[in-house]
Amino acid sequence: MQTKQNKTSLIWFRNDLRTHDNLSINNAIKNSEKVIAVYCFDPKQFENSAFGFKKTEKFRAQFLIETITDLKQQLQNINIPLFVYFEAPEQAISQLCDRFKIDAIYLQKEWTSEENQVLNAVKNKVSKTISFIETYDQFLFHPDDLPFNIHNLPKVFTDFRKKCEKYAEIRPETVRISAEKENFNVENNTSIPTLTTLGFEAFETHPNSAFPFKGGETEALNRLQDYFFNTKKIGVYKKTRNGLIGTEFSSKFSPWLANGSLSAKHIYYQIKHFEKEHFKNESTYWLIFELIWRDYFKYVSLKHGNAIFKLGGILDKTYDWSTNETKIQQWIDGKTNEPFVNANMIELKKTGWMSNRGRQNVASYFAKTLELDWRIGASYFESLLIDYDVHSNYGNWMYVSGVGNDPRDRTFNVKLQAERYDSDGKHQRLWLQDTLF
Repeated sequence: MQTKQNKTSLIWFRNDLRTHDNLSINNAIKNSEKVIAVYCFDPKQFENSAFGFKKTEKFRAQFLIETITDLKQQLQNINIPLFVYFEAPEQAISQLCDRFKIDAIYLQKEWTSEENQVLNAVKNKVSKTISFIETYDQFLFHPDDLPFNIHNLPKVFTDFRKKCEKYAEIRPETVRISAEKENFNVENNTSIPTLTTLGFEAFETHPNSAFPFKGGETEALNRLQDYFFNTKKIGVYKKTRNGLIGTEFSSKFSPWLANGSLSAKHIYYQIKHFEKEHFKNESTYWLIFELIWRDYFKYVSLKHGNAIFKLGGILDKTYDWSTNETKIQQWIDGKTNEPFVNANMIELKKTGWMSNRGRQNVASYFAKTLELDWRIGASYFESLLIDYDVHSNYGNWMYVSGVGNDPRDRTFNVKLQAERYDSDGKHQRLWLQDTLF
């Protein structure tokens, strides 16, 4: 076994932008004499996708800047310097490896194609003597603890949930530890890019946004404290989660979960703490239920790989999809025949946020009613959403488009949905008023 003496390690942050419940940090500290960290704003993430949308628009870019600003401070508190670059990871990391004579790189394991391409580019650029220590650190149920082989992943969510709840344990959180104080004494002239550096103009958060929160671990933990313990809104979560307006109808954890500045296990154990201290009901369980859905979509992509990006999805089903540019643009601009769709799409364009109920409706309308290539809609969501997560985004789009994990292959009746979830038309008036004059 290698000793930590004279070993220098690098923590490469990607979608695990936190210091709580973070295996890479702990492993690096325990196995190294010196530890530094890096985050790269990869220029490729700010270019246009194959469908013509910028991969990361201004809303998520701003959220990411805030997240990295907070991460740098949190790491400083445990004596780890964070080097930040607006540069291809293979360039930045290879330079750091040479400068600090890095022995090992610690990172969260990812498996989707773009992330793998970046990892391979880094491996090809650095010395072959450097070890890469990857850990799955984004799940509620760890892959090694599943009660089935990933190749036997249940085809429907309910079977997955029941088996996991019955047979799988949720691992304890990783306890945060600090590096040695002298570890921090390195010269670090890197700086966090601004929106302008990334190619955007500064903007103000829309006054009607249902997600006016900032990025970063500190804000995430404050939101959890507020939603659970200060207001106890978690106690009515199941009743209110289909709401459309304001900050309190749902937990709003998804943006922090998406970039890993909040851990799924931390949420789970805080729910258990809340249930012990206050009360347990269907709503407290339902947030765990949603975390299990998140896990499920991650496992779908882990099993099926690039099939989640293909037109036929994981079912390899054939539909007569259209790429009618006029219809696509009308959907984007909120100028379809359905006011409920339009209101949600305008909200997305102006805020980078849309409720879960809105997303299901606009996606179903795009794929099932307009019969447009669902991957174009998914790519637009990827661009705009603050809480974009590759697994949930493409998993949900496949699901509503009839090429994923929904055996019923349903189409949403948008008019009935609007009557049920926006019966007084308040949400539609809120977002359509600007377009009426």
